Amino acid sequence: MRGQVFCLHFAPTKPLGLGTPAAQYSAARMARIASVSRKTNETTIDVTVNLDGSGRADIETPLPFLSHMVDQIARHGLLDLTVRASGDVEIDGHHTTEDLGLVIGQAVAKATGDKVGLVRYGWATLPMDEARVTCTLDLSGRQHFVWEVPLPHGSKLGTWDVELAPVFFEAFARGAQCNLHVVLHRGEILHHIVEISFKALARALREAVRIEPRATSVSSTKGTLVD
Repeated sequence: MRGQVFCLHFAPTKPLGLGTPAAQYSAARMARIASVSRKTNETTIDVTVNLDGSGRADIETPLPFLSHMVDQIARHGLLDLTVRASGDVEIDGHHTTEDLGLVIGQAVAKATGDKVGLVRYGWATLPMDEARVTCTLDLSGRQHFVWEVPLPHGSKLGTWDVELAPVFFEAFARGAQCNLHVVLHRGEILHHIVEISFKALARALREAVRIEPRATSVSSTKGTLVD
């Protein structure tokens, strides 16, 4: 893809046990770390993600509320995530929000590697005071996005347009090539609704990228999670 560079880094992980097929697979498995860069006339995005991290976040964007939301993905997803993003926010935050969602999704997809043992599915229903959101996802290799979170147009959280929330999520689904559904059950305060949507994504992703040590192949009767 023009304007983008993909890097995949591998480092040995500590064996989880001895003697069993699951332990042998775990011993052979490599740390799942990927970097993706994207540069266009509108944005410059650099992302590194470690799917087997501890929730460390190092996030820099020109939109403070967006930075705060991406921080939630790392911390609640137990991903180590480094982000450097700049863009034409003097116009508005759309390009930066969309491209960042896309590149984070692409980094997640690359970091899953051959997907052997990948749990693949993840879901979470989380509350934040009066708000409650469910996020379900499938790292299937096929992009599909459903957003059932009504948000008012023209509202802002800090300098960030609230209507950009689905823009980020759709771009993430496109980059990760996953099915992603987000549903609002109830909520009144915009900050709570948007934040718990990001946290629900993080917890669903945390489960979906987990490796099942008993598995010896990809989680698909097709034998692939690429298309």
